[in-house]
Amino acid sequence: MLARQIQEPVREVVHRTRGDTRGPITRLVSPSDLAELIKPFVFLDLAVFEGGPRTPMDLLWHPHSGIATVTVILEGAVRFAETTGKRGVLPEGSVEWMRAGKGVWHTGEAEPGNMKAFQLWVALPPELENGPFASQYVMPEEVPTAGPVRVILGAYLDMKSPIAAPPMTYLLVSLRDGERWTYQPPNGHTVAWAAVSDGRLRASAPISSGEIAIFSEGPSPIDFVAEGATRFAIGSAPKHPYDLVLGNYSVHTSIDALAEGEAEILRIGQVLRTDGTLTRPSPTPSATGS
Repeated sequence: MLARQIQEPVREVVHRTRGDTRGPITRLVSPSDLAELIKPFVFLDLAVFEGGPRTPMDLLWHPHSGIATVTVILEGAVRFAETTGKRGVLPEGSVEWMRAGKGVWHTGEAEPGNMKAFQLWVALPPELENGPFASQYVMPEEVPTAGPVRVILGAYLDMKSPIAAPPMTYLLVSLRDGERWTYQPPNGHTVAWAAVSDGRLRASAPISSGEIAIFSEGPSPIDFVAEGATRFAIGSAPKHPYDLVLGNYSVHTSIDALAEGEAEILRIGQVLRTDGTLTRPSPTPSATGS
């Protein structure tokens, strides 16, 4: 009698989208739509600037509370500033981690030339959503790398990101044409997604450049094959067990927590207006969106 081979169930793609593109920004996920499927990952933009004029960063100040933002520079460079006084330039291959907590304002501007980046928001648990602000800027040589994988958040094999994030994994993967790669999520990571910035992937369904795929929940591995030179981001985490309570630039777990965060970002906005940094109206609080 032949032994029966036990196979892991295939992680099916349950949703694919090319998002909503406005100018150089494609919004693949926002807190008011697909975030419920993959929370704590609640927002993902793919930004692609191909020359041309930029809006000056002095006009782009905006606040956040209750979340952390993660910006991965794929090509080019971005100039940044935040209300803690930190400012500088993020070069190609670098990572910005900004845990907004109770509230912060920041701004940024793509440097001249082409620029491409992923920006991700992650929802924070109650003990962090109105906690102290923290930011970290990881230069390219500081991002752990092995073969095709760069570790942005969490861990992969024996590599660990220098960023102290809540339990989750966020990787940037580059594959050659025909190369196969399998992702085994850590124990307890039941939500997973992949977004392609360049090339095309085959998983249980094809995933094209500029597209995000959301996988069925569960612990099983996910198999990928590249069609052409392909670069993509992949994220996994335990499912965020809290509600998503939304403001214009904020995501919290309760109405009270949102009110606390919005009060702080309005306070910081008044300071920015008084010292002349902010010259446009402050964002209206408690409006669903991102």
